[in-house]
Amino acid sequence: MEDKKYSANVSRAYRAGLPIVALESTVITHGLPRPQNLELAQDMENAVQEEGATPATIAFLDGELHIGLSSAELKRLANEKDTYKVGQRDFATVITNEACGGTTVAGTMLACKHAGIKVFATGGIGGVHRESSFDISADLQALATIPMIVVCAGAKAILDLPATLEYLETNGVPIVGYDTDEFPAFYSRESGLDVSTKVDTPEDVIEFAKAHWNAGMASAVLVANPIPKAEAISKSEMEPLIEKASKEAQEKGIHGKEVTPFLLQRINELTKGKSMRANLALLLNNARLAAKIAKAWRVSEKRKVA
Repeated sequence: MEDKKYSANVSRAYRAGLPIVALESTVITHGLPRPQNLELAQDMENAVQEEGATPATIAFLDGELHIGLSSAELKRLANEKDTYKVGQRDFATVITNEACGGTTVAGTMLACKHAGIKVFATGGIGGVHRESSFDISADLQALATIPMIVVCAGAKAILDLPATLEYLETNGVPIVGYDTDEFPAFYSRESGLDVSTKVDTPEDVIEFAKAHWNAGMASAVLVANPIPKAEAISKSEMEPLIEKASKEAQEKGIHGKEVTPFLLQRINELTKGKSMRANLALLLNNARLAAKIAKAWRVSEKRKVA
């Protein structure tokens, strides 16, 4: 993909062979209200930098794909009123309309494929919806076909988690539990579902990923990083609220791409802001871990060259 622009910091990191972490941007354009969206974006970039890596927030501005944003561009994106939610299918639409947009997990992964970025931090991946088993996030297809390391806090808890994990297994996507044997459920550290394997260090993640790809696999490696204990909400507390919000969505006839924003907003209301605080905490936690993994990746690559 030729029509892309690199920020000064990301270009510098490429030239110097420094670790880079990709960050998605739909959380900025569609996930949080103003001004929290800008504050979170800045905090995530700072978290990556504090761990010794370069953040590359990915987004579209005026139809051009940006790999990394300047401070001014980040502020502009956070304050744009009419933005696209950009998945893989939407690249051509945004480009031809010269529009602005935030990239989803799938959209960010496609951008990373073109930019050569191997590590990406997000909150929770999309998956199979509870309301309809035919409503399946494009994130899952991206994970099945793009070989990179994706750090998340599991899948969004509003989804059908068993069905989502079955889809990933069918498509050869390993789920690596970071210091856990259990697949985290976004707000909660527990789900009752297993991961493919457990690792304890960033170096373990790199070793696993390289073994996976050397075996001929072309899928991503999904690193499941549980939300910090201090901000976690138990599954027993969250599940009734998720079911209530899901039922309301069905009663209101909400479907398609409108389901997730509605559910997240309604759950935030039902938890009196507790779920929002948990969301912010897990995003920062994932950004820090991704930076550590990106650093370990660069070390391993330098050893290979030496």
